[in-house]
Amino acid sequence: MDVGGTSVRAGVVDEHGSLMDTARVGTPGEENALEDAIAGVVEDLRNRHDVSGVGLAVAGFVAKDRRTVMFAPHLSWRAAPVAERIEKRVGLPVTLEHDANAAAIGEYRFGAARGAHVAALVALGTGIGAGLLLDGKIFRGAHGVAPELGHLTVVPGGRACPCGKYGCWERYCSGTALAATAVELLARHPGRSTVLARETRGDPGSVTGRRVAGAARDGDPIAQRAMTELAKWLAEGLALVADVFDPEIIVIGGGVSESAPLFLDEAREHYAGKITGAGHRPLARIRTAHHGDDTAIVGAAALAVDAAKALGAEVGVTG
Repeated sequence: MDVGGTSVRAGVVDEHGSLMDTARVGTPGEENALEDAIAGVVEDLRNRHDVSGVGLAVAGFVAKDRRTVMFAPHLSWRAAPVAERIEKRVGLPVTLEHDANAAAIGEYRFGAARGAHVAALVALGTGIGAGLLLDGKIFRGAHGVAPELGHLTVVPGGRACPCGKYGCWERYCSGTALAATAVELLARHPGRSTVLARETRGDPGSVTGRRVAGAARDGDPIAQRAMTELAKWLAEGLALVADVFDPEIIVIGGGVSESAPLFLDEAREHYAGKITGAGHRPLARIRTAHHGDDTAIVGAAALAVDAAKALGAEVGVTG
């Protein structure tokens, strides 16, 4: 399951990393309601499949024991024993993982990052999640929360972020950021008749990243300008990622990656000129996630299987 700020998405995954079935609900804002929603989706899929465990990919800080969510900017959990609570509700073993770490594992085992010694994944969704793999192992840092790239400050004193800071990368490069940029552009050009202006009819709350992407595909100049801004900020952030980690490959995942044809080539070009030592060092390959927006679900399932195998070995169970 992928528990994000906008939706809770689940899939039944087989041993080859293929999705057999899916389900989705909106993300409730309150803790108990969120956990009820997760349990409800699990039960829905269990009615159709023989499910043996649950992996939760969470948009937040997960403790090193992968049982507790310490903090989640877009979710209601704070120091919450989520794995234990969900286990009680569904009667299945539950494994937690940061959503971008889960996505990185999914792409390493079954997708674009397969075989890479150093791979970074940047998931563009409601915010930005990031995962780093060193020879197939997740790099977690000293306290289990690395690398939180989405909250690097790229514009000091810039847009407010739910994390409490200002000017975070994800405020300029995410689905939420795409909508915010489009709203700003519409406000600057109030008399301009565009597809996006007509669809939203002066209601900023109706502007979403998905709607902006659709308008950009239809040739809307405001939406296309917003996409250009997204490409620029993606490149700026990826140059920082490459300067710090020097990965072989950077995988772009998350829901926004579905619109990659609208921005990724431009981002690659800008990135190539922004990286330190441009023209004198190898560039990381930049690819979209093989499993698209489902890659965190696939990775969470793989990690749930790993946890089940480890538990079986610990208690002497095989098969």
